[in-house]
Amino acid sequence: MMESKKFSIGLITLVASLGGFLFGFDMAVISGVLPLVKIQYGLSPAAEGWFVSSALVGCIIGVALSGEMSDRSGRRFPLLLSAVFFVLSAIGCALLPGLSLVIAARMLGGIGIGIASNVVPLYISEIAPAAKRGRLVTYYQLALTFGILVAYLSNAALVQVAPSLSGKLFHDELWRGMFLVGALPAVVFFVGLLSVPESPRWLLARGRHQEAAAILTQTGEPVPVLSSSSDKQRSSYRELFSPKLRTALLIGLLLPLFSQFSGINAIIYYGPSILGNAGVSLSNSLVSQIIFGLANMLFTLVAIWKVDSWGRRPLYIYGTAGATITLGLTGLCFYTGATTSIWLLLCVLAFLACFAFSIGPLKFVVASEIFPGAIRGRAMALSIMVMWIADTIVGQLTPILLESLGSAGTFWFFGFFCLIAFITVYRLLPETKGRSLENIEHTLEAEEKGPLVMH
Repeated sequence: MMESKKFSIGLITLVASLGGFLFGFDMAVISGVLPLVKIQYGLSPAAEGWFVSSALVGCIIGVALSGEMSDRSGRRFPLLLSAVFFVLSAIGCALLPGLSLVIAARMLGGIGIGIASNVVPLYISEIAPAAKRGRLVTYYQLALTFGILVAYLSNAALVQVAPSLSGKLFHDELWRGMFLVGALPAVVFFVGLLSVPESPRWLLARGRHQEAAAILTQTGEPVPVLSSSSDKQRSSYRELFSPKLRTALLIGLLLPLFSQFSGINAIIYYGPSILGNAGVSLSNSLVSQIIFGLANMLFTLVAIWKVDSWGRRPLYIYGTAGATITLGLTGLCFYTGATTSIWLLLCVLAFLACFAFSIGPLKFVVASEIFPGAIRGRAMALSIMVMWIADTIVGQLTPILLESLGSAGTFWFFGFFCLIAFITVYRLLPETKGRSLENIEHTLEAEEKGPLVMH
């Protein structure tokens, strides 16, 4: 039996979103670590690539494990596991001797990222009231962008105070301190998770109605009435490919694919040089990263503000259309040689705005809503897996595109994918704002013939 204690949706969301914060921090902290490690160990290009991508290997492993784990064991257990991995990874990177062990710790952190990137938005969507679900899931993306920003800030701060720390903290291995900063929020994440409830939707799908009803009542969400066939549902990946879920699956796979092929990583990775070409005076590359990280985080607030009033569909349409136009204009700046004008900077910032209020956060919101409860964990894992694979492809493809197509052609290439995303969203994306997950699921089951339509 559940104790009749009050669960605060705001506190639950804050605790769960720490998984997004750690996701962003762990992936961004490497930007300050890499130059120091490269010098210390004299890394070859191949070794440098492995040091960076080892966490990505862990991410893929984590996502692969998270779907089955979250559907079988609940949403809370994998989150606790990811918190443990984050703590061990941060401490391991700070204290373990030798580069090989540090890489192993990085991979462990990557597994934590992979689990969190799937289960955090899934968990928030299942415990949030329908009227606030879009906004609360978007807090995950806000936390992610904040984690990126904090990583940039902590890296820059440690570099600034390095002379006074010389010989006192990690000796000449300041990069270990950069990793160690992540241990504190990881511990807070673990402790916070001990006080949050299990997902009520997962409990309902397992026939544990009393426990689910107690949680939903305390969080202010009405208890859905389920048919007897909904009790103790079991499902498999095979169901995802059934006709009634075909459109949902297509949406769930394409949105994360398009989010990576929008060019966001090209902007983030090559942001410092773009700002330099635009004539902006910067003391170093860390400052430019802070500027882009801050812009990405602030524009995410627009999604939080409007996702539950305007809806997912309008924001996605405006965002993909805006991204197409701004990437086209960014390419035009490079094509015409206007790289030292303020227009290039404005185009890049406008693209970041379009990405941050739609393409970035809403893929998590939509994917966490459109799949049936019994298979939602597995479906989300498949969706996030596509995101990570696309991320890997774009990371390898961008330097090749820059060399073969030039800067203008590269941005037009990404703009073309944003145009395809706009057409896809316009034709396929349903509106799910304000609807309970059970209502969305019932609508899906009724749509076995023809495309998904929810207005």
